[in-house]
Amino acid sequence: MTENMMSTEDKFTADVTLRRNDAQHRYELLVGGKLAVQSFYRDLPGHIDFSHTETSPDFEGQGLGKVLAHFALDDVVAAGKRIIPHCPFISAYLRKHEGYEQCVDWPERPASTGLGA
Repeated sequence: MTENMMSTEDKFTADVTLRRNDAQHRYELLVGGKLAVQSFYRDLPGHIDFSHTETSPDFEGQGLGKVLAHFALDDVVAAGKRIIPHCPFISAYLRKHEGYEQCVDWPERPASTGLGA
């Protein structure tokens, strides 16, 4: 008689929490209660200005940043606000994914200083 044993590899549970943390001005993705990815923003009248996104070293390369970006951008749109993507990660996400074009105010590029070539 054989028993059907479940190995640890078979026990996958996605313990992911997504939230907006207004006190810290960031969107957060937690895995098992540990902060994995955070995207910082400034709340401006009618806009959310994303400044930068950080992924904890233990969670890099797992695609969690994209999950947080999707959540955060959908939250901004649902709130009726517009997106300002100063964050390079959020900017790259917006350029690769459709559906946000009408809600983005792209930041102006810095003016050339005229120095160097």
